[in-house]
Amino acid sequence: MGTMLYSRGVFINRCFDELNLSAADMVRQIHQEYAKAGAEILETNTFGASRQRLAAFGFADKLKAINQAGVRLAREAARESAFVAGAIGPLSVRIEPLGPTSFAEARETFREQIDALLEAGVDLLIFETFGNLDELREAVTAARDAGGHEIPIIAQVTIDDFGHLPGGMDTESFTREMNGWPVDAIGLNCSVGPKATLETIERMIEFTSKPLSAMPNAGLPMRVEGRNMYLCSPEYMAQYARRLLWAGVKIVGGCCGTTPDHIKLSRSETRSLQPATK
Repeated sequence: MGTMLYSRGVFINRCFDELNLSAADMVRQIHQEYAKAGAEILETNTFGASRQRLAAFGFADKLKAINQAGVRLAREAARESAFVAGAIGPLSVRIEPLGPTSFAEARETFREQIDALLEAGVDLLIFETFGNLDELREAVTAARDAGGHEIPIIAQVTIDDFGHLPGGMDTESFTREMNGWPVDAIGLNCSVGPKATLETIERMIEFTSKPLSAMPNAGLPMRVEGRNMYLCSPEYMAQYARRLLWAGVKIVGGCCGTTPDHIKLSRSETRSLQPATK
């Protein structure tokens, strides 16, 4: 979503989530393009729509409206052909013991956004691009408190080239911890390109019984004439989508740089496959 908004001339210093209100037609059209490409899950444009992140742009008082508009726009595009996932990212604050925000405060902040998304009728929740397991745990706890065990939850972290979290935790350690959480799937998103994602997924499989998801960036961005460009072609991403399914991943998608063309080819490449079983 961020890539597509940026390609339409939205400056990176804008609040992308608020566009659910001020540029609803643009957001809806982007969702429609992904639905037409064959996406079976559409993520709401709410990755940064928590109170702290909206407050940085002066939109904290519009939290509920922004999140619920995000669900409505995705639902209008999905119709009956795709599920709508409420997208939630990190809070962009330091939580204990690294910063002043307590676990309870973090959980309360996540709960506010989650309540708005659930009230608007999302089919599932997806936590993505988390680098701190303590923060992600509080987000998951808030989601279960809010939605019980009926709402499906996907919890995803971001990694470096070596399969480590930003703080240095290795693949086995974070996978074993997440395996014990009350979530329906765990996985990776954003981070680096498809190759490192696949290599890390192949290690994660050894340490979890949960379904895995993988949504890599379309490579690392390159600065070209003042714009960030992602250089993995749709064909390259599609080949890795196939390999991820062969490895045992159940949910395949893409993060930064992933256009509808990437999704269209990935869907075509993998349509004849079923995810591998252990």
